Amino acid sequence: MLSKLPRTIWIAAVLMVVVILAACAPAAAPTSAPATAAPQPSTGPAPTTASTGGQTKNIIIGFTASQTGSANVESGKQVQGLQLWLGDVTKAGGIKLKDGTVVMPSLKFYDDESKTDRVQALYTQLINQDKVDFMISPYGSGLAKAAAVVSEQYGKLMITTGASDDATMEQGFKNTYQLYTPASLYLAGTIDLLGQLVPSAKKIAIVHEKDAFSTTVANFAQTYATSKGYTVVLNDGYDTGTTDFSSFINKIAANNPDAIMGGGHFADGSTFAKQLFDKKVPAQMFALLVAPPEPTFTQIGDGAQYVIGPSQWEPQVTYSSDAAKAANLAWYGISVKDFTAEFKAKYNADPSYHAAGGYMAGLLLQKAIEDTNGVDAAAIKADLDKLDLLTFYGHIKFSTDAKTHGKQAGHEMVYMQWQKDTSGAFVKQIVWPLAAKTADAQIRK
Repeated sequence: MLSKLPRTIWIAAVLMVVVILAACAPAAAPTSAPATAAPQPSTGPAPTTASTGGQTKNIIIGFTASQTGSANVESGKQVQGLQLWLGDVTKAGGIKLKDGTVVMPSLKFYDDESKTDRVQALYTQLINQDKVDFMISPYGSGLAKAAAVVSEQYGKLMITTGASDDATMEQGFKNTYQLYTPASLYLAGTIDLLGQLVPSAKKIAIVHEKDAFSTTVANFAQTYATSKGYTVVLNDGYDTGTTDFSSFINKIAANNPDAIMGGGHFADGSTFAKQLFDKKVPAQMFALLVAPPEPTFTQIGDGAQYVIGPSQWEPQVTYSSDAAKAANLAWYGISVKDFTAEFKAKYNADPSYHAAGGYMAGLLLQKAIEDTNGVDAAAIKADLDKLDLLTFYGHIKFSTDAKTHGKQAGHEMVYMQWQKDTSGAFVKQIVWPLAAKTADAQIRK
């Protein structure tokens, strides 16, 4: 017996038994390296499969956000909008179905660092490990495309917001739905506006970020401008993260264009606008992507004045139930006034279109859940296919053609410009289309 053995031999025997037992135990399942998690805004208990009347059905909406990296400003606004929607649903006691079931959504997300490879890994994790029910895209067309490849592979329904690249939505996807107006239409309105604002204009210079979204916008803008009789004297791209635009500004100045268009995202667009102003480049129209609609764009000072930006949405838009009735469309959801007031109360800032897109992504899922009286993905997909309605965010309708399935077919851009009031304070005005304008567009003199 062990009790009669010398103490050292007894201890060795016990250790040998422990080693043998450990070796025989099943190996732990392999796991991927932990992702950098964003602060979790999830609410409610763990998901349940309850579906009978009077019970709660918890669902998880998964996505990644660029808390760091080049898209962090726009992505942060998008997340704020989505969180505001979640707060409204939570305050209302959940999404109520006809049989008395209450659907309670929560959010699960990670920091993608604005990197495509992290998006692919994290969306795979969200599906396979976190078991999310529905998905929202990251901000940015390149990141959204990477996410869509994964979600389509696993047959998961995903709403893309902050993503407008045409090519992404022309691959025959079956479960991906685009909220934003396609990129091909982003600068078309500014070219139309140029014809009215500066009738003598003949030359346009385009300088853009070399990412998928900005390049698509630039190439379509060149085609459209040429069709309108303009000469595109420059169409050049710069690397993401560029902070010194001197070489591009020298090329622009050498071509003496009437209008300068392009840009990319917030950081580069703001820097580009400021350097154009500092170097006194003598164009009459300046139109840049993404950055101008952001309220913080005015922090660059006088360089923000007169800059025009295409916007998916602005607080001044007049979408309403009356407008829906006049257009023979259904109306759904929060009013423009209430959304703007709620956002400002929560975040102490005016909402940008990135925030409106985030809120709308949640609201769209809510609408489909209510319409189908459940959370069955196939039923929700069928509902989205036939959707045609007006919301605080504008007209929503999706293509059902096989090649372009899910591509946005209803939403229209508005164009804003920073102007100064009589006191010298910056004011954001809608300058195009004419039916929506709050002020006439102005040129830099």
